[in-house]
Amino acid sequence: MCLWQTASRRHFLYIKVSSMKPDQAPDVGCSNVSPNSGCSKVRAVMPAIQSKWSMPIVSILIDRPRRFSEIRREIGDITQKSLTSALRDLERDGLVKRIVTPIIPPRVDYELTPLGHSLLTPLRVLGDWAINNQNAVLEARREFEGGASVSG
Repeated sequence: MCLWQTASRRHFLYIKVSSMKPDQAPDVGCSNVSPNSGCSKVRAVMPAIQSKWSMPIVSILIDRPRRFSEIRREIGDITQKSLTSALRDLERDGLVKRIVTPIIPPRVDYELTPLGHSLLTPLRVLGDWAINNQNAVLEARREFEGGASVSG
């Protein structure tokens, strides 16, 4: 039975998910991970860099350590809670180091670790790709939105 010839979507409930997966996972930088693992190593690391505020924070810390208030001022539209959470996540993943200077009031600075600096090269490559392909992505979005309204 062909899926596109079914009478309703209920038929999808009876298809085993594993039978819908391709035989081999595409190579997206996971060559050292078995195809069945689903790139688990990549998925485990990605939350560190894919949050809304991670990359703006990393880009601010490239040159020198910054205080919390400096980071918040440079980003602009971020709440204290969101910045605190993002900095903790980056610190937990070893990309940012928190430095407390014992004075009154305590001074807290944040700086990129060597691991955080090693992230800059792939980010630049990704940024270059985004700049080079911005028009193509915007055109694809326009086509999609135009096609969705016609067929929907």
